[in-house]
Amino acid sequence: MPLSQNARGALLMTLAMGVFTANDALVKSVTPFLSVGQIMMIRGAMTTVMLLAIAWRMGALAHIRRMTHPLLFLRSIFEIAGTVTYVTALGSIQLANAGAIMQFIPLAVTLGASLFFREQVGWRRWLAILVGFIGVMIILRPTPSGFSVASLLVVLTVFLTAGRDLTTRRLGLALPALLVSLFAASTNMVVGALLMVPMGGWHPVSIEQFGHLALASILLLMGYQSIILAMREGDVSFVAPFRYTSLIFALGLGYFAFDEQPDGLMVLGSCLIIASGLYAFYRERQRAQSIAAETSAGTASG
Repeated sequence: MPLSQNARGALLMTLAMGVFTANDALVKSVTPFLSVGQIMMIRGAMTTVMLLAIAWRMGALAHIRRMTHPLLFLRSIFEIAGTVTYVTALGSIQLANAGAIMQFIPLAVTLGASLFFREQVGWRRWLAILVGFIGVMIILRPTPSGFSVASLLVVLTVFLTAGRDLTTRRLGLALPALLVSLFAASTNMVVGALLMVPMGGWHPVSIEQFGHLALASILLLMGYQSIILAMREGDVSFVAPFRYTSLIFALGLGYFAFDEQPDGLMVLGSCLIIASGLYAFYRERQRAQSIAAETSAGTASG
């Protein structure tokens, strides 16, 4: 029995979250030895080569001139800035904590859509955003003993990623997913090379570290494609909540790979963020159904 579009979208989103989290874990494992710019350049170069080969094989390079789309450049700015802040933070923060804070992204997207695109957001979803932000604050622990710069960098990554996602939404289907991913990977490679000297220079790369980055680049490629296809496959209101599966992956990898022990405040903050996000998605779906019903009734009466 074939899967529905929503089911395929949900599976693709879960796959994307799993491979992105595994990519984060691999990157975190090499941050004590390599500079941020070096990591971005090596990973970006390998991902770019693979994407070029796939794009050539699928004939997507015939549309390469579309990569001058101005929104693609704006998306890339958000992507690169978010990569720099997140990779920098991963060296000093627990994977589960970083993953928990990143769960605020869907609410940040809702906030950005309201502020910049004038999309209607009711008081219930504003309340959900506030509750989610309280959850982030609980995880951050903004006290002299609990606050860290790495946590703040992850929060900045959240809003940069939301900017990237909102730009992707405006980009729509103007470009094939492969070319969007290719542009992201290649610009990360170039900017990583430019940032290498000011961010620590070149350090010797062991075979193990190179292997970690090679696997990370493969997972990054899978994640790029999976998340773009997921958002195009099913209803956004159904597919998007499956982003929260990344926290399960982060908790598991953090525990087994880095011996991280999540505490009560992290769990409480995560629960608030996820609950508020799921409620916001629920309200968005209700609103979409209400608008559809009103439109249908208006058409029928006319």
